[in-house]
Amino acid sequence: MRKSLRMMRKSIWLTGAALLAVAATASIALAAVNVKKLPTASFSGATVTVSGGEFSGLGNTEAFAELKVTGSASYICRNPQGHASPGQNPVKAQEGSSGPVGLGNASSHNGRGTIKTIEATVKAPPTPTAKEVGCGGTGSTTWTVELKSLTAEAAHLVITQGGTEIFCRNYTLGGSPTGTEC
Repeated sequence: MRKSLRMMRKSIWLTGAALLAVAATASIALAAVNVKKLPTASFSGATVTVSGGEFSGLGNTEAFAELKVTGSASYICRNPQGHASPGQNPVKAQEGSSGPVGLGNASSHNGRGTIKTIEATVKAPPTPTAKEVGCGGTGSTTWTVELKSLTAEAAHLVITQGGTEIFCRNYTLGGSPTGTEC
């Protein structure tokens, strides 16, 4: 009985040590990711384009980048006589996303991955009321609204590998093209 108890303890200890070694190796592998070149973002109307990121140390497990953008919509107000005037209040646009895009490191690139080009575009929200846009002073219901423009104002880039975030940058309209660390 004692012999089997010792063997069971030894087995549990060896299993625990093996799991600890695997966890330590995985964290070291993730820490080995190197940014060779920061990705840059450019803003154009409703769209943000990120390109040029180069990474090494990714191993052969595919890494995925996803870009999410936020922004605003501006409207033209038309009074009951049909005359146009700008709306007073920009309205939050609907978020846009690139969806996950593989970096190509899993297909014989020796652990190197790149962001060639990723784009995401904000979308027009459901047409707001004249009051929400600020038409007609107190927001008369006889005014109509027309979408004038959509503007992407911020972007958030996340790279994940095996469900773990390994890189993150935030970009803003008029800010640095290389963004800031999350």
